[in-house]
Amino acid sequence: MDDIDRALIAELQRDATQAYAALGKAVGLSAGAAHDRVRKLRERGVIRHTTVDVDPAALGQGVLAFVMVDSSAWMGDASDAFAAIAEIQEAHIIAGAASVLVKVRTATTEQLQDVLRRLYAIEGVSGTQATVVLETFFERPVSAD
Repeated sequence: MDDIDRALIAELQRDATQAYAALGKAVGLSAGAAHDRVRKLRERGVIRHTTVDVDPAALGQGVLAFVMVDSSAWMGDASDAFAAIAEIQEAHIIAGAASVLVKVRTATTEQLQDVLRRLYAIEGVSGTQATVVLETFFERPVSAD
């Protein structure tokens, strides 16, 4: 990946809806060359997918929590069980005091409590520790630098 690829990624993270002509102009390429580079970045898996950044509160998902999940067994094979809980946005196997870290969004704390109950139903889960977010200062995309 060269500096032009990194600049393309930064531009796409800023606004993925811009035309290839504008994208190319921003990084010093023709529209066709920009399109070709973006296609290759997709093929190589550098760009996994294009999405829209939506305000969760506007969709009624104003409660954000990070949950540390303790287990009595290796949880590396439980990804499908975590993915089956729709309110979980991310799930990560981690090193440290817990086995899994999940990012959860719900409308209410009662719904968060229900998610915690469903986490306990996953085989091997022995405990949880939830941290509810009061305010988010910022979220940033992965830097291409």
